[in-house]
Amino acid sequence: MATSYPNRRKPGGIWKTSDITKNLKTEGTFPIGGEGSRAMWAGGQAPGNSNVMDYVTIQTTGNAADFGDLITAAVKSGTSDGTRVLMGGSNNNQVDVVYMMSLGNGSLFGDLSYDRYGTASGNNNTRSIFGGGHDGGSRSDVIDYQTTASLGNFVDFGNLSVARFSPSGSSSPTRMVFAGGEESSRVNTIEFVEFSTLGNAIDFGDLPSIAEFTGSVSDGIRSFIAGGQASPAFQNSISQIYIGSKGNSTDFGDLTAAKSGLAGAGDLTRGLYGGGTTPSKQNVIEYITYAAGGNATDFGDLTVARDRLGSASNAHGGLTRVGYPRMPELYSPTGMPLASGGGVGDIGVIMSGSLSEEYQFITISSAGNSSNFGDGLTSQTGNFGCSSATRGINAGDQPGTTTIEYITFSTKGNSADFGDLTRGAVTAASFSNSTRGVFAGGEPSNDVIDYITIATIGNASDFGDLTTATNITTGTSSTTRGLIGGGVTPSATNVIEYVTIGSTSNATDFGDLTQARSGASGASSSTRGMFQGGATPTRVNTVDYVTIASTSNATDFGDLTQGTAESAGTSNSTRAIIAGGNTPSNTNVIAYRTIAATGNYSDFGDLSATVAQLGACSNGHGGLS
Repeated sequence: MATSYPNRRKPGGIWKTSDITKNLKTEGTFPIGGEGSRAMWAGGQAPGNSNVMDYVTIQTTGNAADFGDLITAAVKSGTSDGTRVLMGGSNNNQVDVVYMMSLGNGSLFGDLSYDRYGTASGNNNTRSIFGGGHDGGSRSDVIDYQTTASLGNFVDFGNLSVARFSPSGSSSPTRMVFAGGEESSRVNTIEFVEFSTLGNAIDFGDLPSIAEFTGSVSDGIRSFIAGGQASPAFQNSISQIYIGSKGNSTDFGDLTAAKSGLAGAGDLTRGLYGGGTTPSKQNVIEYITYAAGGNATDFGDLTVARDRLGSASNAHGGLTRVGYPRMPELYSPTGMPLASGGGVGDIGVIMSGSLSEEYQFITISSAGNSSNFGDGLTSQTGNFGCSSATRGINAGDQPGTTTIEYITFSTKGNSADFGDLTRGAVTAASFSNSTRGVFAGGEPSNDVIDYITIATIGNASDFGDLTTATNITTGTSSTTRGLIGGGVTPSATNVIEYVTIGSTSNATDFGDLTQARSGASGASSSTRGMFQGGATPTRVNTVDYVTIASTSNATDFGDLTQGTAESAGTSNSTRAIIAGGNTPSNTNVIAYRTIAATGNYSDFGDLSATVAQLGACSNGHGGLS
């Protein structure tokens, strides 16, 4: 594996041209994981409380080595942001902090909101979460959080659905999952929270059987939940869930022995489980390889046999959702998303359509065929998209559902649930600036305008109304204005209206398209908005543009490579893209043009399938520039 210069923990340094080229081709920048990744275990019962911390290098096998000591011998749960490790949830409320790559004893980070042990813990790059537990008198439903990079006491995040002792925790960059535990009796419950928002846990699904004191580890896409105590037997099963969706766990394989009270830690390719009880205390470390599936294999031994111990790693799935190495099309040698022509980003994502679940992506500045990004929660038709520089939003579905889901541009993978529209809709107009996404009209024909705050998971709110109920309409935007053009009212219309994205209000007349049509697709720079193709009902290759800051009629802008309607449209600040659609048969063609100059479209490449009535988004459109 090539070396990343500079590396993630030492960002200063000099890049050689040869290193940059090698890094982009084989590794990406600032990888999480690889040969230096560590897993550690701390505290636990052996049988009295232990203060021992020990560690291993994940991509080798062998016995653990001494790391240092906790402040106080205690039962712990642990988590890490890749640099700091926090160990909390003990028989007092203190949280210890150590630095993963420096051996030494724990020091005080702060306190949980109150004393309890048997918590579940998780982390992304920013927040650490501890949830559930037992205070010696009763079980807890409290979820606490703190910013890992700062010292201080934890504060309230929300609550589990029921007070629960001894669940296990794992995470993706966006979600933390709580699996199993004990309420008045042991349960098979799985719940989750979103790191970016405060709130109560939401039902995810069920484990294959009831269990407490399971061990969990994650590669950012899947969580692997192992062992645990049922009633009263110990379990050796390992089950898996896909963190970005919801549903019951499925079988992955088995541990080397049935055990409870084990603790999981790993990187993006391997998961390690250490300690536990069978019912005798165990020092065994075993591991699974995520891609291979199957049973666990012996890794080595802890320095002390114990159970109910805390664990952490500096390379777990909460820190990145893509595998190691990171993908070169998403990262430059500076670690920032690639930009084109001054735009915020260069990734275009084509979402679902024609009863497909697949999300595909392209690099807008480079012609070529699309590649798989991940899958939506369900197959969709007539969906519509918008985005910030970090998140893509996909909404709507026939026959008029309220579904909103999202993706994160920097990490390929499946979409996750965002919330609901205020009404069921398909073929609505959609657009956004860097903070708000807006959805207008749609089928069944309505005049409703909804909006969301893209950074905050939740349901849409009322924005205002269109001047007329309109469906199969088109949206485009600058950083301040959103335009809605064309559609069916029930006859085809040429009307363009606009809203100011930052202010909730009704739409206002802007001007007219060059011809009445429906099913066009939108694209924009920060100054120009485009309406590409559509149907009159005959499919047309017409492209119109307007200057978004000035109310006026549209002007002819050139021609598509073919007459197309109900296509996906997206852009960065320099190039407009149109993909798929129907001609009237469905097509897989992707075409592009430069937004700043008049002229016809050119061939870009092909989608992986012929699809229509699909959504699109990008991390660099005109509403973000």
